[in-house]
Amino acid sequence: MVCTVHSMGLEGIRGYEVSVECFLSSGLPAFEVVGLPGAAVKESRERVRAAIKNNDLRFPVSRISVNLAPADTKKAGTVYDLPVMLGILVCTGVVDGVPEDAAFIGELSLSGEVRPVSGALPMALAAQRAGLKRLFVPAANAGEAAFADGIEIFPVGHVTELLKHLSGEELISPAAAPELSEFAVPLPDFAEVKGQENVKRALEVAAAGGHNILLSGPPGAGKSMMAKRLPSILPEMSREEMIECTEIHSVAGLTDSKAPIITARPFRAPHHTVSAAAMAGGSASPRPGEISLAHNGVLFLDELPEFPAAALEVLRQPIEDGEVTISRVTGSVTYPSRFMLVCAMNPCKCGWYGHPSGRCTCTEQSVKKYLSRLSGPLLDRIDMFIDVPALEFDELRAPAAAETSADVRARVNAARELQRARYGSGSASNAHAEPKELEKCCRLDVACEKLMKRAYDSLGLTARSYDKILRVARTIADLAGSGEIVPKHLAEAIQYRTFDVREER
Repeated sequence: MVCTVHSMGLEGIRGYEVSVECFLSSGLPAFEVVGLPGAAVKESRERVRAAIKNNDLRFPVSRISVNLAPADTKKAGTVYDLPVMLGILVCTGVVDGVPEDAAFIGELSLSGEVRPVSGALPMALAAQRAGLKRLFVPAANAGEAAFADGIEIFPVGHVTELLKHLSGEELISPAAAPELSEFAVPLPDFAEVKGQENVKRALEVAAAGGHNILLSGPPGAGKSMMAKRLPSILPEMSREEMIECTEIHSVAGLTDSKAPIITARPFRAPHHTVSAAAMAGGSASPRPGEISLAHNGVLFLDELPEFPAAALEVLRQPIEDGEVTISRVTGSVTYPSRFMLVCAMNPCKCGWYGHPSGRCTCTEQSVKKYLSRLSGPLLDRIDMFIDVPALEFDELRAPAAAETSADVRARVNAARELQRARYGSGSASNAHAEPKELEKCCRLDVACEKLMKRAYDSLGLTARSYDKILRVARTIADLAGSGEIVPKHLAEAIQYRTFDVREER
């Protein structure tokens, strides 16, 4: 007798249907799993055997063959424990059968508890696309999987609960998606930042248009402090963006029952010792890296010149394309990576080059060597360069009267609404608009044309720099509620490109 139980697998962040086929035959007792199983899948034999025996169920003394179809796709993880156990129990007559429209995922403990697995949400979405009506998942994954529409999610805490449900003795109630407000994360507020009004304005523009930005200044000027408060003024996430982010974090094992969905835009701040593989993603089974975990959010690189050159150069293609493809011997996986790059750095190794106090101890040669770690192609992909000066004593002692993040965020949300209406997409922004769309909405009048020509000639801009100035100017116009770009909008955008971190100051 052959029994087939539906399950799910993962390839990157995309789930796919897996058929777990079980067959019992005469011969010497054996338990074989085929269909390109990974090490964790092969080890499921012992977990399944122990779980069955420890719950006073009969484990067959015969030859057991389990095939995971499609057999030409590599299977990894512990997600197949539960369907393998069900297949064996159906073959031995302990369970009458499993529903044709249901799939099962979950890891088993030796006592029969059903433990959580990674990737519950993308597998639930894949099950819905495959036409399945029900998905049985570990209880700890139920909140996350329930955000998939069009499919019933049944939480399973122990195999005995599942067996009672299948026999009709005690039914499991479907899980409902939790309220998003339950997972609101408090964020640091811009009202705590004293002074630096020009930097706050630049960050507001960057947030409104999704632009990449680099902050350069001496230690203690507030670069990191302001960067960490950037998520508090970013536009609110749509449900589609939440699902996208949760899929990535779920595959990486970063979701749990306490935080089943990502409701705040991600803020990833890897240490400057990060490797290129950790930045882009990798390992034998390619996992999402920092640039994918920052999708729809912020990737913050503090002390930019201290990062390895290889780790910085892997950013170039994802910044342009919004996705990264990781290729290994076992295959290729593509992850989304549409992030906002925020960088901070000191002007030299000691951090005080150009400061009026004369505290800098670096030679001109060492300053140039320090700044030469940043390649021209990478810097050309940054939209805005901001000089962050050290605060004066009077600014520090002045009573705090800064705008709150809520006030700034209201303007950012209004600007993003204009962009959504313009580009017809919930996640569109000026920074990522298609060239044809940008050409329509960034027309320059005669005065703006003259201003741009002077800037292009005097600053030695590239075609990419020209494009980025137009995008930033469009965002500034959106913040002002203007349908057209006027000279003052363009002038502000140009000033964000006039500062060069590699110039002597």
